[in-house]
Amino acid sequence: MNFDHTTITIILSAVSFLAGFIDSIAGGGGLLLLPSLMVAGIPPQVALGTNKFASSIGTGTALINFILKKKVVWKIAASGIAFSLIGSFVGTKTILIFSNETAGKIIIFLLPLAMLITLIPQKERATGKKPSVFDLTVKIPAICLLIGFYDGFFGPGTGSFLIIAFHIFIGLGLVQSSATAKVFNLASNLGALAIFVSGGKVIYMIGIPLAIANILGNYLGSSLAIKKGANTVKFFLLLSLTILMVSLIWKYAVK
Repeated sequence: MNFDHTTITIILSAVSFLAGFIDSIAGGGGLLLLPSLMVAGIPPQVALGTNKFASSIGTGTALINFILKKKVVWKIAASGIAFSLIGSFVGTKTILIFSNETAGKIIIFLLPLAMLITLIPQKERATGKKPSVFDLTVKIPAICLLIGFYDGFFGPGTGSFLIIAFHIFIGLGLVQSSATAKVFNLASNLGALAIFVSGGKVIYMIGIPLAIANILGNYLGSSLAIKKGANTVKFFLLLSLTILMVSLIWKYAVK
């Protein structure tokens, strides 16, 4: 069945809204939008660029919303951002050596563990908890270096893993974890977007309506997380990890 350009744009915008909504709360929205762009017949590199264009603007919207509600822990962002970028750089270089398929299969086995950790009842975190000196100088740099490496090496679910790590190892509430993770997501997105834009890999006729829909999804999603709290983040975090696991199994295990 063939669809005209307007119909395709409307469908993709609806997907972009849902992707932004999920991404703002728990990460993983690209797992919905990127495949949809490729199914629509957009070449992979252009699909990546157009997805990054929409998601970068949407993530910025969610981050602004979290900042206005004072949910971002800036000390964590400041102590980890450089290590995240270093990890991403090294991971990108490493993927040229190792098999992408092997990485995908490893993550398939690790995801159920991440989901199990998320399901384990956690002591309610104090939303005003301040990270310790050890957190800022050792744990956060280590977390950001490792997940940054994963982001460069493989990528899908990076935001979700940051949320889990900040929650489990640093003791942040899930809403604070989600908000703080957006700083890293936006930095990574803007770096990649600059490359895609300079290479002419963004279709703005599609990207602009997708960005508008993504902005709306991110705003509503981040507002819901702020209003409803940890249980909402946990639900969408599990949903995001499930989508990631299914997509990886389909791509790397079902052959």
